[in-house]
Formats: sequence, structure tokens, C-alpha cells
Amino acid sequence: MTQKGSGRLLPAWAKTAIGFVLSLALTGLGLLAITFFIGRVVPIDPVLAVVGDRAPPAVYEAAKERMGLNDPLILQFVHYVAGILRGDFGLSVSTQRPVMEDIARYFPATLEMATLGILIGVVIGVPLGALAAARQGSIIDQVIRVIGLAGYAIPAFWLGLVGLVLFYAQLKWVAGPGRIDIFLDGMVPPVTGLLLVDSLIAGDFESFTNAFSHIILPATILGFFSLAYIARMTRSFMLDQLGQEFIITARVKGVPARVIIWRHAFRPIRVQLITVIGLSYAALLEGSVMVETVFSWPGIGNYLTTALLNADMNAVLGGTLVIGAVFIAINKISDALYRILDPRAR
Repeated sequence: MTQKGSGRLLPAWAKTAIGFVLSLALTGLGLLAITFFIGRVVPIDPVLAVVGDRAPPAVYEAAKERMGLNDPLILQFVHYVAGILRGDFGLSVSTQRPVMEDIARYFPATLEMATLGILIGVVIGVPLGALAAARQGSIIDQVIRVIGLAGYAIPAFWLGLVGLVLFYAQLKWVAGPGRIDIFLDGMVPPVTGLLLVDSLIAGDFESFTNAFSHIILPATILGFFSLAYIARMTRSFMLDQLGQEFIITARVKGVPARVIIWRHAFRPIRVQLITVIGLSYAALLEGSVMVETVFSWPGIGNYLTTALLNADMNAVLGGTLVIGAVFIAINKISDALYRILDPRAR
């Protein structure tokens, strides 16, 4: 009876996998619904974007019928979900290409810039936060806190313009707007869509150097904003740990300060930092519109801005949905890493 009863029970890993899939499916469905219904209530007429504002009423009505906008809203949503499940996000009015094809073209540029930005934010922000906590109340702590405050207060577009004027126009340290110089555009065979990676795969170091010169300034600006947030949260987490009794005991025993900070105080906050870094990374992916606009960066933010100005709702909804899906995926990965690093959460 025990063997028979145990056979009906699912293994723990299977229950976890099923729960993960169900959670992902429900979250995705909710995202689909919110994205769709917001797209239908905004004061933008997608039919006018197709036929123009001077089209005769008969042409307008025919286009509206062809686009399925005369159907009940629930039926429209069902058709929309069915199309998404087939990988059909519709046709972009702006580019006259399938939206999914546009997203596959533009999203890697944003992914590449945001990834480099979060690496800069983590590599610099975490040590700064730990240093500020270890030197609480000192001049170093005050300077790092001012840097963190500046990351919240300075507008991204202003910092981007100042960076272009200083490092591109005046000092000539970096390349200007765009992803790569025009004479090298299209020279690297696309494999991953990430220009730095693809140029290394192709062995084209001239394109790699040129692309790096273009990306380093916008990525650094994005990295500055994530750095400010990560440093502030690291400092807060570290201060909490440095006040614990086991840290005081280690200091009394004469344990070196470096060991106390990085082995005793930093290890317990890794789980919290994973969540902070994941949220910061997702914020860079969805919030890089201003930086992409200033630097004429051919990313998903610039694409969505152009689509919105052109009332291209298929592109707006498709791009928003993809960014939301990436946000969900990053949160799920953060949760998985949380369980790996913290046995108590398993």
C-alpha cells in the first residue's frame, strides 16, 4: 500500500517544475490581457494609421472590418492570444514587416547595451556600497552616498547629452550616436544579434573596436543609474549585517577587516543582492528609451517610441509584451538563484 500510494505522488522536482510553469503561464496571460486592453483604450486609432486621415468612410470601414476591430472586445482578445501563441504579433505599419521580425532585429541592441550597463553597475556598485558601509560616516561614505543620490536625481537625457558633448565632441574619446559607423554597417554576419559577440565570432576586430567605441558611453550612463541603486542597497544590507553579534564577535577575536566584510558580512546578503540586480537589469531593459533616443541607438526603446508616434499599435503591443516577458523571466531566474544560494528557501 505504501508503494502504491508513493507511486501516485509526484517527485519534488516535478511539483516545482509544474508550479513554475503554471506561475509563468498565469503571469504571461495576465500580461497579455493588460497589454491588450490598455492598447484598446488608449486614444489612438490604429485604422487611421493604416488608411490615413483622408481616407473615405467606406475605405475606413473596410479596413476596420479586415483588422477585426468590429468584433466584440473579448473575441478580439481571443484572436490576439491565438496569434501570439502562433508567434504572430501582426504587421508593423511603420516598417511593413512582421512585428516579431522587427523585435528580433531591434531587441538585441537593447539587450547588449543593458547587459554591459548592468555589468558596470555591479562591478563598481557592489564594492562601493560595501566600502561605504565599512566606512560609515566618513568622507568616503558621504561621497558614495552623493553618487547614489545623483543617480536618482540626474535626468538620463541630460547626462547623455553632456556625455556626447564632452567625450565625443570635445575629447574625441568615444564614437558618436548609432551602433556602428556607416561604412562598417552590415559587415558582420548576424549570429546572435549582439554586435560585439558577432564581431568576435567573425574575427572582425575592427568592427568590434568600432562597436565598442559606440556602446561604451550609453552603456556607462545606464550603468551609472544601476550603480547608484545597487551601491545604495548594498550599503543598506551591509550596515544591517555589520551590526550583528557574530560580526562584533569576529572583530573582538581580531579577525582582519577584509575577512569580516567579504566573508562574514557579504555572504549573507548575496541573496538580497540577486533580487536587486535582477530588478535593476530588468529596469535597464525597459527603461532605456531616453538613452536610446539621445544616442540614436537602434534598440527596442527607440523602436517603440517611433511606433507610438506613428500609432503603430501592433508594434507597441508586441514590443511591450516582449519586454514584459523578459521582466518576468529575469524575476523567475532571480527566484531560482535565490533558492540555490539560500538553502532555507528550498
